[in-house]
Amino acid sequence: MLLTWLYVPGDRPDRFAKAVASGADAVILDLEDAVVAGRKAYARDAVADFLAEPHPVPVQVRVNELTGPDVDADLAAVAGRPGLAGLRLPKVESPASVTALAGRVDAPLHPLIESALGLEAAYAIASAHPAVASVGLGEADLRSDLGVDDAGLAWARGRVVVAARAAALPPPAMSVYANVADADGLAASCAVGRRLGFLGRAAIHPRQLPVIAEAFRPAEGDVARAEELLAAVAEAQTRDSGTVVLPDGRFADRAMVAAARRTVDLAARYAAWAAPRRPGVVHGRAPTAGTCAGA
Repeated sequence: MLLTWLYVPGDRPDRFAKAVASGADAVILDLEDAVVAGRKAYARDAVADFLAEPHPVPVQVRVNELTGPDVDADLAAVAGRPGLAGLRLPKVESPASVTALAGRVDAPLHPLIESALGLEAAYAIASAHPAVASVGLGEADLRSDLGVDDAGLAWARGRVVVAARAAALPPPAMSVYANVADADGLAASCAVGRRLGFLGRAAIHPRQLPVIAEAFRPAEGDVARAEELLAAVAEAQTRDSGTVVLPDGRFADRAMVAAARRTVDLAARYAAWAAPRRPGVVHGRAPTAGTCAGA
């Protein structure tokens, strides 16, 4: 289970190893927005060198725009590298662009929707190709394109959550929170995203990582109620009864049971995630569909 991703500018190789050791579940080396035009080639070489071997956590690369002049060089530099765990694809607006890229590189793909046009094609993008491992939002660009504030993104966020679910992908992760000094604001924003169906979030500074992980941890009360419901279901089955009545008098339907199972499962996976990582495990490829990944 991945809850946290840490972005690192591709032209800062001095930060690559520190990012891997930061406690983030995955690292994203950014060749796009974080690197100015004059340093693209330098960043590309630095990222390619770092990906010459696998690392203890998955390392993905955000390439430049698929319709821009730099993406071909990006792919030539990183494709096939042992340490490459996936590609983040910015500003995707059509499933055709994802399909075309999937035919050129053997790596999990993570399209980012950052425009109104891309949002309209969210499900088509999410289901474009078996190589698509997650779909997410690039909220800064989308906010600008739509002319809305953060509250105005609620519909867009919900649409991407639904698109991911409909395409049988993991729940999407939230986009970055730009104010690294505002831990309370980050936690509150994560709470909003969690209620909408997001799981996990990308960060731009290591200090954001524990805030994100804690924000998406199932609350103890929720876990207790879910376990109580499942216990009532198990007891009803011993009586060959299809009717489940909770101690507070509520009848439990199948949807409630499914939600309870998800909560208990997430709590168990969170506990495993929070335990110390086993030494010696390296990740040269991204997790398969069914684990949680996002943008």
